[in-house]
Amino acid sequence: MSARAARPSRRTVLAGTGAGVITAGLPAAAARATAAGTTGAGTDETPVLGEYDVVVVGSGAAGMTAALTAAHRGLSCVVVEKAGTFGGSAARSGAGIWLPNNSVILAAGVPDTPDKAARYLAAVVGPDVPAARQQAFLANGPRMLDFVMANSPLRFRYMEGYSDYYPDLPGGLAGGRSIEPDQIDGNVLGAELAHLNPAYMPVPAGMVVFSADYKWLTLAAVNAKGLAVSTECLARGTKAALLGQKPLTMGQALAAGLRAGLMRAGVPVWLDTPLADLVQDASGAVTGVVVEQGGVRGVVRARRGVVVGSGGFEHNASMRAQYQQQPIGTAWTVGAKENTGDGIRAGQRAGAALALMEDAWWGPAIPLPEEPYFCLAERTLPGGLVVNQAGARFVNEAAPYSDVVHVMYEKDRSGGHIPAWLIVDQNYRNRYLFKDVAPTFVFPDSWYASGAVRRAWSLDALAQQIGVPAAALKAAVNRFNGQAWSGTDPDQHRGDSAYDHYYTDPAVCPNSCLAPLWLPPYYAFKIVPGDLGTKGGMVTDARARVLRADGSVIRGLYAAGNASAAVMGHSYAGAGSTIGPAMTFGYVAANDIAGG
Repeated sequence: MSARAARPSRRTVLAGTGAGVITAGLPAAAARATAAGTTGAGTDETPVLGEYDVVVVGSGAAGMTAALTAAHRGLSCVVVEKAGTFGGSAARSGAGIWLPNNSVILAAGVPDTPDKAARYLAAVVGPDVPAARQQAFLANGPRMLDFVMANSPLRFRYMEGYSDYYPDLPGGLAGGRSIEPDQIDGNVLGAELAHLNPAYMPVPAGMVVFSADYKWLTLAAVNAKGLAVSTECLARGTKAALLGQKPLTMGQALAAGLRAGLMRAGVPVWLDTPLADLVQDASGAVTGVVVEQGGVRGVVRARRGVVVGSGGFEHNASMRAQYQQQPIGTAWTVGAKENTGDGIRAGQRAGAALALMEDAWWGPAIPLPEEPYFCLAERTLPGGLVVNQAGARFVNEAAPYSDVVHVMYEKDRSGGHIPAWLIVDQNYRNRYLFKDVAPTFVFPDSWYASGAVRRAWSLDALAQQIGVPAAALKAAVNRFNGQAWSGTDPDQHRGDSAYDHYYTDPAVCPNSCLAPLWLPPYYAFKIVPGDLGTKGGMVTDARARVLRADGSVIRGLYAAGNASAAVMGHSYAGAGSTIGPAMTFGYVAANDIAGG
């Protein structure tokens, strides 16, 4: 479809337009014009809801960083958000941020250099992403972070020891490059705090917990540092309560801090305002957006540019079926439910090329009845192994989560690997937190009723419950046990990488990743290909400008975050490889619009 054919009609008639229908949250002049039934010059019957230098679509990490940057470059800006809350998937997340050479990690003594970072990213990404775009991320990431800290209440902490995912590649760091937001008092938002998208996993009541703490909280029953960290989390919570604070960490802190920055800068955020389409002029340049409020459409004009940061398409079943390998759907993702690819589809209609649509920010998930559980530490802790439907082990359970799912899909082309099963014993359950269920505590009945968890007093009985050959399962466990005693895993190389040891038990020897299964009852957890969101979208250049298939630029259109094809390509450099680039290219886009 040509760009001209894809342009929305300029004679869209808004049936049912009347006084007060779409005036909530709009500037006074636009509200008066809409209530009076006027449409604004050049839009015929379509009302003009406002005109700004920059219109940002989406209030996640990419969108809010773009808007904050635009405002501080002297541009008028508005953020339009589909949900009734702000923050998107970023607010739900642990908010790890992967940014080489940023001021926080350098101050912490991390031995990073631009050359190391460039060599590492090139080795991780390979030829899938142009070198200029990789360099734009590496050059602008540290600048973006310093800008955000200077213009919002956000401060950040080094996630010490959270290894790059491939530390053995050239330039990789076993100590890691990831950071996370420091604690923020939610009171800084006032009444706007009520509109913050809730966390995927709420912090336990009365505690203040950082992402880096979860590693140790999992071990609190068996590890002195784990107990100390747990006590510290409780002390932070007590202190915040005594001070009358509303403590926020992780994604809640990131989204709140960015929103506070926008409030200070006077940038409006229109909630419940989904994108319907992009507006293009006769030359194909993007000059605004068509949005909906209360089911009625209107135009928001953009004098300088539109930045699409509307997230991926993880909750769009038809797009997932079209672009991604089966089995797939919308039930296994933990991305924000509003992420249905609206920005990607609008960009495609405007002529944008798409890439990486077959991929996602994958991770093994347990399909619990309330929502899928993205399984991090649990599959890595010693005393557990993952088997396929033939009862055989097939993957390094401690590998980067995206890699585990890539292996599941690759091997499932011949069948039998989706779902897989995580097998553990009672010794494992006596030692480690599982999701939010304390050691020795029973799992909710609903987990068993849903089929996500099985339990039996023998491996034979467990094999029967999950439909795998009993002899094969026992053989897999026996072989795994022998390798655990020796401390080496020649089959899947679990424990060979420094990354493998992050979510493990340092008290277990000789390999903190490996421990035998010996104490009944035994448990099996269904493992499916979950994700944090999709990573395919509009193709962009080093300036975050959206490109057509022939490489030409769609003037006025920019994209960042999961609405754009990821700078990480098909890989995942380290914790925060989603949010770090999202914020960086939001920053890059706004600076480009402002004139460099």
